Amino acid sequence: MKKITKQIAVLAAVVLGFSAFDMAIFNICTKPCIPDQSESMKAKSIELDKYLPFDKDSGIVNVSSDFRISEDIPVIDGAAALYPVFSAFVNSVYPENSVDFDGTDFTAESRLQMRNTRTAYKAIVDGDADIIICAEPSLEQLQYASDNSVELEFVPIGYDAFVFLVNNGNPVENLTSEQIRGIYSGKYKNWSELGGKNIPINALTRNSGSGSQTAMLSFMNGTEIKKNPLGFLGSPIGFSFRYYAEDVVNNGNIRMLSVDGIYPDKEHIADGSYPISDKFYAVYNKNNNNKNILPLIEWILSPEGQYIIENTGYIPI
Repeated sequence: MKKITKQIAVLAAVVLGFSAFDMAIFNICTKPCIPDQSESMKAKSIELDKYLPFDKDSGIVNVSSDFRISEDIPVIDGAAALYPVFSAFVNSVYPENSVDFDGTDFTAESRLQMRNTRTAYKAIVDGDADIIICAEPSLEQLQYASDNSVELEFVPIGYDAFVFLVNNGNPVENLTSEQIRGIYSGKYKNWSELGGKNIPINALTRNSGSGSQTAMLSFMNGTEIKKNPLGFLGSPIGFSFRYYAEDVVNNGNIRMLSVDGIYPDKEHIADGSYPISDKFYAVYNKNNNNKNILPLIEWILSPEGQYIIENTGYIPI
């Protein structure tokens, strides 16, 4: 009886440990993709008021520019991970009265919005946004544009890395791209198959249509993702864009994996050696007649705009 009690206690401790890690992974991998206008999104997504333009205590990169837009001001929107970037763009070139924040969210009249990736792509098609700053769209988002006869233009403005995350206690430090695909396709179900402990692999995913899930599907290159039925008992692996992951990695019990022997630091992203670096874009409707869309994008690609991108934590184009 004592032996069984001890085994149950050990199992409970392991489960609690994994649950804590799952919550940490939730914070950086899952919370940005909760339905965008829900109360839960407002509670769990990036805190808008910490990166407001025209606020002396804002966390954005502050650049004073001679380029200004004072009329026909484009509505700019985008992904949660990129909100500090495009809020800084607004801070540099928009008039202060063009932004209206009610303490919780941007009002309908505000020229700055943050609807997150899925709703931002819908907004650009529906005409509710003029420029969105996002990673590549999902097939469903492209289909929605096609169904509404909207031709989108994608202008690369920066790079981010797609990274994989594990618990610091996991001895696995590097995986090949094919091993990661094997984990998510169900080929590998236990960390011992990859040089780790004899523990099931809990391969975490995100909601359909989120930027990270779209990037993951692209990485899988057509290979179907299959859930490990025993994964909930095991040690997780998650994925995110590096911008989300870096601070949590520096301050928590999570670390980023090397992929194909290359660690996702800025140097390896900039020189192209890290194998899963990807562009993010300024996206607009080609038939949008707002005269300031192209000048704004040209400014984003200028040294001032690229300085904002780099000093926010991304890699300039």
